[in-house]
Amino acid sequence: MDLSDRRLLDSLVNEAEELVVREIRRQVPLQPDLCTCDECVLDMAAYALNKVEPRYRVSLLDTVYADRRERSAYARKIEEAVAEAILTVKAHPSHD
Repeated sequence: MDLSDRRLLDSLVNEAEELVVREIRRQVPLQPDLCTCDECVLDMAAYALNKVEPRYRVSLLDTVYADRRERSAYARKIEEAVAEAILTVKAHPSHD
């Protein structure tokens, strides 16, 4: 196994990223007066991702979750982290 071959690591996916982006897309339209420039949206994603544990998979066939209860608990954590990220970035955007 040659770890210098980047293609090997390209198959490693943090499923939390996909879930956070999906949740941002769901919640952002519900927030009036929210800046949706690239910088602010990326700040929201980074903030939320730092609040939840990563969930890595290496193929589409792998399952990340042990059961349905764990899936819904994790989904709630994602929702809460994104809501907090939106409020934080709205109150303190990193640009003028």
